Amino acid sequence: MAKILIVDDDPHIRDVVSFALTQASHEVLAASDGEAGLARALADAPDLVVLDIVMPKLDGIELCRRLRAKSTVPILFLSSKDDEIDRVIGLEVGGDDYITKPFSPRELVARVKAMLRRQALDREAPAEPTKPPKLHGALELDSERFRVRFAGRDIVLTVTEFAVLDALLSQPGKVYTRSELVDRAYEFDHHVTERTIDSHVRRIRKKFDAGGEPIETVYGLGYRLGLATEPR
Repeated sequence: MAKILIVDDDPHIRDVVSFALTQASHEVLAASDGEAGLARALADAPDLVVLDIVMPKLDGIELCRRLRAKSTVPILFLSSKDDEIDRVIGLEVGGDDYITKPFSPRELVARVKAMLRRQALDREAPAEPTKPPKLHGALELDSERFRVRFAGRDIVLTVTEFAVLDALLSQPGKVYTRSELVDRAYEFDHHVTERTIDSHVRRIRKKFDAGGEPIETVYGLGYRLGLATEPR
């Protein structure tokens, strides 16, 4: 059972999502606007947030941005617009996935389950790792502790960003198509577009900043982890 916060100004949507998640044995919290949602998220520390985009007082994009400054909690966006730019913007400010309205409650529960299973990589990590971290130059990725370090400093990634980087690190130098990265990063859920991967890669690059981030774009094909170099 997980604690899940629903932030949506539509009471019908809140009721539908709440019923579906409660039936799946989750504890459900709810807020009817962005400001209340942010306060609830910071006070109650949910395991996952289901977040509408268009809301009064504070929209979902800004709420996500503020929450991301303090937390890496998985965020699933709800969008009333079938518009790719809304989805991309949401993921670029820190969302982990999205689903458009109208949606199937069963599909939403499946998305939530997939995100929570990826998040469990951190919670289920043993006190002492049973396998060594993956190393690539100054980059270190520990899948059991859900930890990424580069040149001695921690890089804080969301669960999906971590999965993308882990996939690339599994075979450094191999060019992964966007479709292959979807399969690897969304092991339990394939209801995403290839554009989603572009958004996550951009966010990973920003987090590495100018320190020598290793992800390279292979135009017309996809992405690969570059040469194992020391940071600039």
